[in-house]
Amino acid sequence: MGFLDRMRSDQQSDLKRGWKVLDSLEQLSQLVEDSHQKPIAIFKHSVTCGISAMSKYQLESDWDFREEELDFYYLDLLSNRNISNQVADELGVVHQSPQVILLKDGEVVYHASHHAIGVRGLRSYL
Repeated sequence: MGFLDRMRSDQQSDLKRGWKVLDSLEQLSQLVEDSHQKPIAIFKHSVTCGISAMSKYQLESDWDFREEELDFYYLDLLSNRNISNQVADELGVVHQSPQVILLKDGEVVYHASHHAIGVRGLRSYL
């Protein structure tokens, strides 16, 4: 296992409790459907980017959502570029890294990137 593989593995095993991993194209279609029942957030993260690491840390530090409020999915961009591209195509949101996208009722209601990512932004669109 190389250095980047270890970094990715460490990042995913160290996710905030309750965060789920988005790692298949089939999952993406299901998330859009599931957003009719409960809001879905997707955090697109590059494990080799300092800004992305800072955004992830800020989300984790400020996280105050209850499980019943929304489902939160983590997408490792380096391991799942094809899924990230599909997110952009299917949801009509230009790819950024890092980026957070909030879905409700099958539609994107909020997205932010880089330093604009935060719990307050997500909460204001719930």
